[in-house]
Amino acid sequence: MHRTLVSVDELAARVNDPLWVVVDCRHSLQDPQLGPRSYAQGHIPGAFFAAVEDDLAGKKTGTNGRHPMPEIEHFAAFLRDLGVTEKTQIVAYDAGADMFAARMWFLCRHAGHEAVAVLDGGFAAWSAAGKPVSTHVPARPGTGTFEPNPRRELTVDAAAVLASLEDRAFSVLDARAADRFAGQNETIDPVAGHIPGALNRPFKQNFDARGFFKPPAQLRDEFTQFGVHPKRLVHQCGSGVSAAVNYLAMEHAGVEGSRIYPGSWSEWIADPARPVATG
Repeated sequence: MHRTLVSVDELAARVNDPLWVVVDCRHSLQDPQLGPRSYAQGHIPGAFFAAVEDDLAGKKTGTNGRHPMPEIEHFAAFLRDLGVTEKTQIVAYDAGADMFAARMWFLCRHAGHEAVAVLDGGFAAWSAAGKPVSTHVPARPGTGTFEPNPRRELTVDAAAVLASLEDRAFSVLDARAADRFAGQNETIDPVAGHIPGALNRPFKQNFDARGFFKPPAQLRDEFTQFGVHPKRLVHQCGSGVSAAVNYLAMEHAGVEGSRIYPGSWSEWIADPARPVATG
């Protein structure tokens, strides 16, 4: 069972295995059609496409952030449509050194499916290795039997984050770029800044120059430098997507027990009573 990352060669050896389901999660926040367009131009043979805004996010209310978590049963139905059973190994990939495959990975984990991994290096690594690419769109079999076993302990809500500002029950680690964390160059959300007291680790810092995850030992060293026990660390970002990359990196490095605040900054600022810091 692969629970964090899978290599290009490992996936290539199992790409026709009926017990493996591959999911293309390529997406762009600036261009929502980039994912479907890229998938149509070529994808890993047999891969299904996951629409980040629809399959990997729930309904927006105006106060629950830009990418609220989908309802557990809605997501489970999506997995069953792809043919996922309790024995299925799921592999998610994006363009490479990106955040969307990690989102799919976290949603599977949150729903109680442990056999899920991210393709290390993404589609860029697959293509660079000369592996086959297809334009054939496989029919979703709809034969899955997966039943969710929600792991709600993997997340915290806004009320818990607000309380933590007083009782210091945990620390928040923001995965956004340093300038957005500081309240500069904000182009996505209507309010700039960060949750008071939050730490910052841009999710891109988990990748090496080639777009692969850094070695586990290096990731361990980098995360332990924050001086926070993993069980007292909560990941956050703009809308709960890139936070999953920091979470995945820690789990891959064996630094286990952290959680995610799914609503993240876009939910936090929906209530003007919640405090904001800059700098």
